[in-house]
Amino acid sequence: MSQASQIAHAVDALRRGGVIAYPTEAVWGLGCDPDNDEALAHLLRLKQRDPAKGVILVAGRIEQFAAWLEGLPLELHAPLAASWPGPNTWLVPDNGRSHGLVRGCHDRVALRVSAHPLVAQLCEAFGGPIVSTSANIASEPPAMSANEVRAIFADGLDAVVEGELGGLERPSTIRDLATGQVLRS
Repeated sequence: MSQASQIAHAVDALRRGGVIAYPTEAVWGLGCDPDNDEALAHLLRLKQRDPAKGVILVAGRIEQFAAWLEGLPLELHAPLAASWPGPNTWLVPDNGRSHGLVRGCHDRVALRVSAHPLVAQLCEAFGGPIVSTSANIASEPPAMSANEVRAIFADGLDAVVEGELGGLERPSTIRDLATGQVLRS
């Protein structure tokens, strides 16, 4: 199946409330529609992830986060624009747009604009951000290939988009936008 066909199949799965797997900058990721209750719950069950932790949203371009950034003071837009696209996840104050399972027990939402071309194409075809969380069972190492993803999650996925990792050695840096504090480097 061509990459365009795989992306179309994955987008169809996302729109039907499915969970997909795809390569990111450093590890394989799992994704779903960030507004679909059932998809979010299914993804968290697959990973055995505590819902209180929340998940990251990834987009192909900053404009796809317009609804999440609405009301954000103008001066706080500069660090985002300067670091995106790239392996930088920012914790942004939630303006009420984020689903509770995306945010977890936090008052912020984790946002990243990916520099990985396949992730950008996927978000563009979907028409907005998707969930991006490492493809692993909680506290286990993340999958580093499509075969590992399939071995870990077997029939729990609705689509796997084949592709190469982006060449980074570790997942994105996570920073708090309000304080600049680095929470994961």
